[in-house]
Amino acid sequence: MKIGFLFPGQGSQAIGMGKELYDEYEIVKNTYQKVKEITGMDIAKITFEGTEEELSKTQNTQICILTMSLAIREILKQKGIQAQASAGLSLGEYSALISSDALPFDEGVKLVQKRGEYMQNLAPQGEWMMAAILGMTEKQVEEVCKKIKKGFAVPVNFNCPGQIVVSGDKEGVEEAESIAKEMGAKKVRILKTSGPFHTEKLIEASQALRKELEKINIRQFKSKVIKNIDGTPYTESDDIKDILAKHIISPVRFTKTLQTMLDMGIDTFVEIGPGKTLSGFVKRMETDKELQILNINDIETLNNALSILK
Repeated sequence: MKIGFLFPGQGSQAIGMGKELYDEYEIVKNTYQKVKEITGMDIAKITFEGTEEELSKTQNTQICILTMSLAIREILKQKGIQAQASAGLSLGEYSALISSDALPFDEGVKLVQKRGEYMQNLAPQGEWMMAAILGMTEKQVEEVCKKIKKGFAVPVNFNCPGQIVVSGDKEGVEEAESIAKEMGAKKVRILKTSGPFHTEKLIEASQALRKELEKINIRQFKSKVIKNIDGTPYTESDDIKDILAKHIISPVRFTKTLQTMLDMGIDTFVEIGPGKTLSGFVKRMETDKELQILNINDIETLNNALSILK
């Protein structure tokens, strides 16, 4: 069994996520407490008792998802379960980097807090949207975006075969939706996000984050992490700070990321955190391998995963 951890990104959040695990496991409570001490934010209160609107603010969403993912990761660590490789979707890459020890816990948490704040507060004014286009190839979605006449929308998340996310302003994304449907898209789904993520519109946030990254100590990787920016593993010669600064204005190559993990021999994918979106992406990958696809987000899914991974 070759295990790969997958960490979800923004859009997978839901009120109450992680509550069962928080109530059951001391190590989960401790993780939430540590994050509270580092950030000054009551993550448990926002996540378990807050409103959907409050949780969906980028500066809250990112740190809340990160905390839940890292708390579950602590349970697995306690049980001696390690991954040969990890990856995360956008924000989830930070969970993977902290999980692999490349980013120290405290510094990684502070960095994600800043990232969320910058992505929310330094986005230009406007009505921003993201939408998933289903049933089209990467080239077709690129073609859709070239045809937009009024607004702004570009392909930003290449999630898996047949699912590509576009990001832009309301007018552009809505125009992309109607063009995509005319060109034969199966479905277009508006996502629970609030900014022009992974586009050049966030250049100011990228520059601000770069300054924060300069303060960070990057350590040796204890396990491989596959990066969003090009779908290849991080290497010792990579400028990780530069990659993470570019990360929020560059497309997410998640199809390539998953393909790299498959090529490395990963046959057991474990999604760690809210939802099971990434598990769905793995199912859509073309492979002859027999894969086990698990997700952990509550007591039942944790127990199921532990019974298989042990």
